[in-house]
Amino acid sequence: MAIERYNPKQAEIRWQRMWEEARIFETDDASPDPKYYVLEMFPYPSGRIHMGHVRNYAMGDVVARYKRARGFNVLHPMGWDAFGMPAENAAIQNKVHPRDWTYANIDSMRKQLKSMGLSLDWSREFATCDVAYYKQQQALFLDFLAAGLIYRRNSKVNWDPVDMTVLANEQVIDGRGWRSGALVEQRELTQWFFRISDFAEDLLVSLDELDQWPEKVRLMQKNWIGKSEGLSLRWEIDDPAQAGGASDIEVYTTRPDTLFGASFLAIAADHPLAKELSAKDPAVAEFCDQCRRAGTSLAALETAEKVGFKTPITVVHPLDPDWTVPVYIANFVLMDYGTGAIFGCPSGDQRDLDFARKYNLPVTPVVMPADADAASFVITDTAYVGDGVMINSRDLDGMTPDEAFEAVTGLLEARTLGGVPQATRKTNFRLRDWGLSRQRYWGAPIPVIHCDDCGAVPVPAKDLPVQLPDDVTLDKPGNPLDHHPTWKHVDCPTCGKAARRETDTMDTFVDSSWYFARFTAPHHDTPTNPAVASAWLPVDQYIGGIEHAILHLLYSRFFTRAMQQTGHIDLKEPFRGLFTQGMVVHETYRADNGGKGEWVPPAEVVIEEVDGVRQARNAKTGAPLTIGSIEKMSKSKKNVVDPDDIIDSYGADTARFFMLSDSPPDRDVIWTEAGVEGAHRFVQRIWRLLGEAAETLSTVEGRTGTSDKALAVSRSAHKTVKAVGEDIDKLAFNKAVARLYELVNTLAAPLSDVASGKADADLTAACKQAADMVVLLIAPMMPHLAEECWKLLGNDGMVATTPWPTFEASLVTDDQVTLPVQINGKKRGDLTIDRNADQSAVEAAVLALDFVQAATGGNPPRKLIIVPQRIVNVVI
Repeated sequence: MAIERYNPKQAEIRWQRMWEEARIFETDDASPDPKYYVLEMFPYPSGRIHMGHVRNYAMGDVVARYKRARGFNVLHPMGWDAFGMPAENAAIQNKVHPRDWTYANIDSMRKQLKSMGLSLDWSREFATCDVAYYKQQQALFLDFLAAGLIYRRNSKVNWDPVDMTVLANEQVIDGRGWRSGALVEQRELTQWFFRISDFAEDLLVSLDELDQWPEKVRLMQKNWIGKSEGLSLRWEIDDPAQAGGASDIEVYTTRPDTLFGASFLAIAADHPLAKELSAKDPAVAEFCDQCRRAGTSLAALETAEKVGFKTPITVVHPLDPDWTVPVYIANFVLMDYGTGAIFGCPSGDQRDLDFARKYNLPVTPVVMPADADAASFVITDTAYVGDGVMINSRDLDGMTPDEAFEAVTGLLEARTLGGVPQATRKTNFRLRDWGLSRQRYWGAPIPVIHCDDCGAVPVPAKDLPVQLPDDVTLDKPGNPLDHHPTWKHVDCPTCGKAARRETDTMDTFVDSSWYFARFTAPHHDTPTNPAVASAWLPVDQYIGGIEHAILHLLYSRFFTRAMQQTGHIDLKEPFRGLFTQGMVVHETYRADNGGKGEWVPPAEVVIEEVDGVRQARNAKTGAPLTIGSIEKMSKSKKNVVDPDDIIDSYGADTARFFMLSDSPPDRDVIWTEAGVEGAHRFVQRIWRLLGEAAETLSTVEGRTGTSDKALAVSRSAHKTVKAVGEDIDKLAFNKAVARLYELVNTLAAPLSDVASGKADADLTAACKQAADMVVLLIAPMMPHLAEECWKLLGNDGMVATTPWPTFEASLVTDDQVTLPVQINGKKRGDLTIDRNADQSAVEAAVLALDFVQAATGGNPPRKLIIVPQRIVNVVI
């Protein structure tokens, strides 16, 4: 029978309402079923979801629905990473309170996410700006402080004198504040820090246990933690008078084997010697100020030109008392790594080589490839960073770098300078303690009170939360909490005298470093219910962008350890499985005008093919457009597709299915209108094929077929059940989608026979079983369509509560095998034969093949080589 087109608008709203009313996705902690916790990184409430959100949450939802169908008690919550500067900026621009802007955005985005049909437990929803949430975060702060995991010290910060706030390194652009454009100053401020560096070794070693994390993420974390084995080496200052009386400069190096290649020492602008010289020489002071104003992020240091200032100081080479080395102040040396001083070996480090070429310093190769010629080996524009043998290094020549490391280290450890060893072995970490103080309003207040007599006093736990005031002024520079007329003025909890609240708020990374634990008991009156949290954690599958591969994950790993140490949970790793999905990208379109016109959004573009060439024009004006490169969707280039438009036009299932089908999930997906339309056609095809046969199928019980035709249908369905389950377990969603296309293609003709009355009872029963399997297999990806089809086929209940289909082992094992057949080493065809056929049967079947007989002329071959179940080679 004919059936109307599937109407996703009506179906999706109806099923979303029914799921919600039945509270299907609310998790019962007391369930005896095995637990499975799937979590996508929660979003910042910017006001609109984007296609990256659709992809991220569609992936997580497939896992959640699949695991639920496999009998797991699934926890799949949602919340909002809601504090931060964007809300303050929006408040200033739109003259609205950050709270109102944030919660309005949450309402809007919640509605959008619900329209996707995600199987989320909304009863556990929270925002990090909820007072109830940051109250518990403040409780954690107090516990960490009592355990010695938090401390306070002076720290150099980037200070914007116009906005009157501290800037992160990444917010300093060309020496200026990212928002105000003012020249950034370096100031010493008292800041709060987490002792994450105390956990550096454990954070590093434990990465090897995270075998369900992408290797690239583990490597990124290892590099960030940055463990190195080296030598702390003191270089004697040739003339202490030039250095204000200092006798030596301490350098940390991982390559003491390359000392004979040294051509300079470089110190940071904040090194004590640099400060000593600055006090005497305005030129030195100005150079150091320039270094401080420049960004000190890794990205800034990597891209900035390497510049230095030659000081009057020289140092004595530790291996040759007659050799002195000049000392520079350099912009690429940081005081907070090592000792704030390095020695430069230009032949073995590209940064040092660039610096040496710029200032005409010697470049002496000291390591060469083992098969190179020492007499002719030179360094040109590229440093040699590989392994090999030592050259130009006196007694070290011919050694490997490792051997030279030990020889030099042993020699220098035995020497003294000023009565103490000149060198000591040292393990160093790049990881630094985490500064959590931020000078802004829209963040969790730090629960400390400053008293002139008692010092920094923790707020008593009974007085939590320390709540943000509502009446703040955001239209003048500085921290709103600091210039609030009353909020910061309180009595000291210890002595009762007048005191001041801490006006710094917490880094928003704090908010997202423990939210996964809070989801296990979001309404509990302590940060966690330890027993419940330890039962659910670690998160079985965590899904999010690669951009969070370092700091968020590292901070979360630290927080879990700190919470374990303070009794809130009983584990140290938060995420058992991690998956980082690729981005959603799209073509860019630009109005002509020499390629300098305005960007045009895809919704206003018409693509046509003229003489085999794709061309674009403006849908409104008809003006030609330039088709640009495929890039990450961004507002700046307007190559953004609004999820609401897609869901309104095609339905949520189409959007979800396309996001899962177009490419491997760890790679970028290219959004195309043709791709979305293809996914929508598949939705309609499933609806039509099942709908036309539904009148008959709804009256029969499904079972495995027995006749050849019916058995072929059953084999195809059962094999797909097995394969799709395995694919989802591996998060290979695109492969699962491909198998569904294949199965539907296979079922098209038999289902048509059922619809037209041509199918016998055996084939009809097999098609009913296969149709039910199709519906259950598409359910994690296209849940609304699955519910409609399930009902259409006469089944009871909801797909959302129906178990995953099972397959019969006998139907998924192939009885035959296809062997490639070569003639004289070149493939000429294939042989399909019973998998268990013996050698003689294979030989006979090969020789009977038409193309083999034609090649041999009917004569026996010289040799017949058979690799069982793999390949056959006929030698003639």
